[in-house]
Amino acid sequence: MAVTLPRPHRDDVRIALAGLLGGLLLWGAGLGSRRADDPVVLWPGHWPILLPLAVMSACELLRRARPRTGLLIGVAALTLDTLTQGNLVTVVMFTDLMYATVLYGPPATARRVLWISGLLTVVATVVPFAIRRVPETLLIGVVIGIVAFTPAATGWIVRNHRDTAVAERLRAEQTALLAEMDRAQAVTAERARMARELHDMVANHLSAIAIHSTAALSLDDPKTSQDALAVIRENSVEGLAEMRRLIGILRDDSGGDREPAAAPTLAGLEALTEGARTNGLDVTLDATHDSRLPAPVELAAYRIVQESLTNALKHSSPGRVTVALAQLDGSLSVRVTSPCGDRKGPRAPGSGAGLVGMAERVALLDGTFEAGPENSGQDKLWIVRATLPIKGTSHGGTA
Repeated sequence: MAVTLPRPHRDDVRIALAGLLGGLLLWGAGLGSRRADDPVVLWPGHWPILLPLAVMSACELLRRARPRTGLLIGVAALTLDTLTQGNLVTVVMFTDLMYATVLYGPPATARRVLWISGLLTVVATVVPFAIRRVPETLLIGVVIGIVAFTPAATGWIVRNHRDTAVAERLRAEQTALLAEMDRAQAVTAERARMARELHDMVANHLSAIAIHSTAALSLDDPKTSQDALAVIRENSVEGLAEMRRLIGILRDDSGGDREPAAAPTLAGLEALTEGARTNGLDVTLDATHDSRLPAPVELAAYRIVQESLTNALKHSSPGRVTVALAQLDGSLSVRVTSPCGDRKGPRAPGSGAGLVGMAERVALLDGTFEAGPENSGQDKLWIVRATLPIKGTSHGGTA
């Protein structure tokens, strides 16, 4: 099976051509690294120099694609070059192969080449000097250090800087991604909060307006129409006030992260149920709790009662609606019951957003929520239950 070599990088092609041309220039000028009578020269003359030069130039083509293969062949070419009169360019290209192997090779190969070149430098420095006791022998280690260890160490330093830069870039991209995710989640959470506020503040008034306007149009009774128009006007005014408050929250950039000071509390339940009675509901309120609860709990409980009364106004059958709040075992229990059955008379359409909003408010406080029909004797009731933990809830949060 034929082995297909990867296409060399264009910069490696330029390096190989420059090395080959430079080596040929020195060869043509008759400049060798050693004299012909040097004892290590086994093949004197100018022509044997060309073979290791050509092989080393070919190895430069592999410096990125196959760095280990290029280095192994380059070692053989350098060994062959030491047996000739030598060419300085061949040695320079070998140092580049050492550098490229550490820089572009696998991490294990890079570490191995660095340690081997360092060990060879130490051995070539110590052993000849220990044997001959001549200071000039230390130059052998210096030469090997320059040819092998120095380019390998340089490649290791550059590789570490490159890896650090890549890691920092990835970390920056991950940080930016997390920041964008946090921003998107914050925007989504704020939109959901404002949707709940808008629904809870306005739906009650609009539902009353829809029901009483339908009654005024369907019944030919001046007294009934007059009463319906009074209720419509009252709910219109209150709805406009709530809308202005919400618009003020949206326009107030400095307070966008805080619940507005006018946020409803459980102290307003009496007024809320009284308004429901004005709209035609038979409501009773039974509330036993501390006078001061965490703001998120009070707001969530108020909104749950408000939305439950709105749903009762729109969908319940004639009968009593009961609202009960009780504080027990570190939590606030909210229970609203209303008659469930076929409704006679005008009714307002529903979308189910109110139930979703109530469930979201309870989930934000790690509470429990359920709503649905239940049979109580011969009567069928729609019951909303919510349990809101009090302990561990911040007094300044929102729900």
